Amino acid sequence: MLKKWVSVLLQNAFEFIGGLELVLKIRIQSPKENDFIEIELNRQELSYQNLLKLSCSELGIDPEQVEKMRKLPNTLLRKDEDIRRLQNFQEVELTLTKNGSSELTEYTSSLTHRSCYNSNAAKMTY
Repeated sequence: MLKKWVSVLLQNAFEFIGGLELVLKIRIQSPKENDFIEIELNRQELSYQNLLKLSCSELGIDPEQVEKMRKLPNTLLRKDEDIRRLQNFQEVELTLTKNGSSELTEYTSSLTHRSCYNSNAAKMTY
């Protein structure tokens, strides 16, 4: 009974400190496009497949196109435990497979056709 009470107390403290959602910054690896978007994952449902599915949905790509996921700068994400260790606002990059056609080119060029795309801002340098 004590173990269960401690477990519930720790879970509540974790949710209070970390929130119910994990916010990650994601992008597709691209020499032309280096902007991230933010996604929210329920901490109760953290898994490799859930991250892959949500990331692909938000980025408008097919999960079958993803060759690997990387926590930047250089750590491959391979399993559920890797995903559970992620912290808020960490950067994740998806590398797409190269199978004849360039999905990467199709993805980055589609960004310029979105109504929220600002071509002047895209040309700014820092």
